[in-house]
Amino acid sequence: MDITRTARTAAALACGLAAFAAQAGSVDYKIVTASERGTYIQIGRDLARFVAPEADINLESLPSAGSAENVQRLRSEPGVKLALVQSDVYQAFLDRAAAGNPQAAETIKPLRVVMPLYNEEIYFITRADSSLQNVHDIKDARINVGPLLSGTALSATTLYKQLFGKPLPDGQASYLSNEDALVKLTVDKSIDVVVAVAGQPAKLLVDMKAEARQLIRLLKFDQNNPASKAALQTYFPSTIKASNYPNLLAEDVPGVAVKAFLVTYNYGGSDTSKYLNRFARSLCHNFATLQAEGHPKWKEVNLALPPLGKGWTYYSPMAREMNACLADSQQARSGATPAPRPIQPVVNSQCPQQERILGLCR
Repeated sequence: MDITRTARTAAALACGLAAFAAQAGSVDYKIVTASERGTYIQIGRDLARFVAPEADINLESLPSAGSAENVQRLRSEPGVKLALVQSDVYQAFLDRAAAGNPQAAETIKPLRVVMPLYNEEIYFITRADSSLQNVHDIKDARINVGPLLSGTALSATTLYKQLFGKPLPDGQASYLSNEDALVKLTVDKSIDVVVAVAGQPAKLLVDMKAEARQLIRLLKFDQNNPASKAALQTYFPSTIKASNYPNLLAEDVPGVAVKAFLVTYNYGGSDTSKYLNRFARSLCHNFATLQAEGHPKWKEVNLALPPLGKGWTYYSPMAREMNACLADSQQARSGATPAPRPIQPVVNSQCPQQERILGLCR
């Protein structure tokens, strides 16, 4: 027997097995977000850059039409393990399930919350010369609510119903992208209001030139108006800051916002659960880095798991991991800001319009 040759073969085999083990030690996962020009995709990229590597996950941040599509893709698309979803979209699926829609029940039942993130501003954009001044003035306006399956469309139509006590009439609604709708708003004037949802600073508005002030402006959300108070049962008052949009705003504008959530699936005792546990641990460990080097919206996120609304459930393996990490660092974080108030359940209409937006009508 050639001992030298045998030793070399064994060494080569060992190296090969080590390389295979190293390769097998990481997995390829995806997170679905929103448009390329929105905040969600940047949040997903931050998670891929600062959190996923420590969990041995190669995380790809994918664009999408928005929250309603994200729910569908999390349920059905291979490799999608995480999604960013607006609170009112998640609640709308729960409401439709409670109302007896079997497809909504099948879709939402196995989904789980990882953690609440931040408030996303809802922008109501009109022409600079429009007579509209406030959000509660849009009752008879022609409104672009955003594409079907988008969180924007759900937020816009839910807000309209809460403001005026009735669904947005189909004849007043359009479902174009923000870019296409802004052209119609300013050029042929066939649209009166464009609704966009994005955490500030929103790329859509940041990228506008100073000349935009001559073409468009933002409507104000008057939280003291009786109609607005009804909407605040679901949404949150916010301030759209001029410092974020110097080319568009001369002063801050009072606005309204919706909560963003990181969501996953109720995976059992599988390898996926193991890697998501690592992800939760890494998220806790690297949270300070996210706030320091990630999108500015991370500074508004509290690393906490507050109580959820009825029908909402945390993914228990990740919640245990994060709570253990938080307990270990509680003393160091004693000066942190308080946890956000619990998310309130949303009362959504049962009109066909919202079922189309959620993708429940075929």
